[in-house]
Amino acid sequence: MTASLEDIEREVREKARKAKEAARHLAYLSTEVKNRALLAMAESLLRSQEAILEANEVDVRAGREKGLSRALIDRLLLTPERLEDMAKGLRTVASLPDPVGEIEAMWQRPNGLQIGRMRVPLGVVGVIYEARPNVTVDAAGLCLKAGNAVVLRGGSEAINSNRAIAAVIALAAERAGVPAGAIQLIESTDRAAVNVMLKLNGLLDVLIPRGGAGLIQTVVQNATVPVIETGVGNCHVYVDEGADLEMARTIVINAKCQRPGVCNAMETLLVHRAVAPELLPGLLEELRSYGVEVRGCGQTRELVPWVVPATEEDWATEYLDLILAVRVVESLDEALDHIYRYGTRHSEAIVTRDYARARRFLREVDAAAVYVNASTRFTDGYEYGFGAEIGISTQKLHARGPMGLRELTTYKYVVFGEGQVRG
Repeated sequence: MTASLEDIEREVREKARKAKEAARHLAYLSTEVKNRALLAMAESLLRSQEAILEANEVDVRAGREKGLSRALIDRLLLTPERLEDMAKGLRTVASLPDPVGEIEAMWQRPNGLQIGRMRVPLGVVGVIYEARPNVTVDAAGLCLKAGNAVVLRGGSEAINSNRAIAAVIALAAERAGVPAGAIQLIESTDRAAVNVMLKLNGLLDVLIPRGGAGLIQTVVQNATVPVIETGVGNCHVYVDEGADLEMARTIVINAKCQRPGVCNAMETLLVHRAVAPELLPGLLEELRSYGVEVRGCGQTRELVPWVVPATEEDWATEYLDLILAVRVVESLDEALDHIYRYGTRHSEAIVTRDYARARRFLREVDAAAVYVNASTRFTDGYEYGFGAEIGISTQKLHARGPMGLRELTTYKYVVFGEGQVRG
């Protein structure tokens, strides 16, 4: 039986209300209790592995029946190894310094007032995401350590996995001393639930969307709750004139093939014309052996005739699949122009031996993460030492790049006086 709009709104509002009540107490919960809860959540995930994997199998089977792409199935799929990684992420978050209550700065005014800036939680964080059940764990763990309650709304493709995971970690956290209601999962898969969340001013303090361009734009364009925009990743690797071509080969294969369905995977390869004849024939043949469909410019196709002609749309597309656009460029300037025009300000890389060109690339590329001689696949909270991430922000206000604990806090000013009054 399909739930009515009134039932959906009631569920979302009630769970957000419970989260807001929990957030009041979470804000001053001790680091010891939060860490104990995170470790308990990790242990419960592993103890409940069988039930979680069974629920995930239902989702994966349904996804295949719906014709989801290989990349989306990979995002959805859980394995014992991936559950272990999720538990490891929670343990790592527990080991990190607690930002809540930290005094970032303190200064004294001529009148004797001591003014400081203290880190405090955001409050209640709403996370709207698609077919990635690991986000349920990452978001809950990071929000908890940063003193925030969280309202989670995952995609319908992962509903059984998310229900199993959320039930396990929420119970473990509560038994460890976290206020009841701190971790809430919206179980309605109707899009109306998202529409309700977008307007929950007063109950939600911030919304973080994680997913494809359609989801992100829906949230950004329709929310009245403040939004931290996480990134669509049309990421580039540029192989410069005189680059180490073996290094370039390794980086390109990793950036495209290691996990193509994620936002930090390379979608376009730019190659300087001076190295294209030596690099591209063997590299593109190797990419084809990995199942990659290559779409290239005219010069690319002259060097490798089996390449599919690229269209204007290909340069602007985040494929999230084993598809790659390739363009031969005349210079670093042309590569920078291409990235400026088509990039999504997520992750960009240059492979070069030239220090000056590396410095110029770092200075001129406008992205959340810019790499010299490394794969874009490292744009990740765990790889940056944050334990996990709640998303990768491509905007410039509040947070940018992988969002860890500090990015899930804000600050307030604390002022110490000795009876001063303003004249």
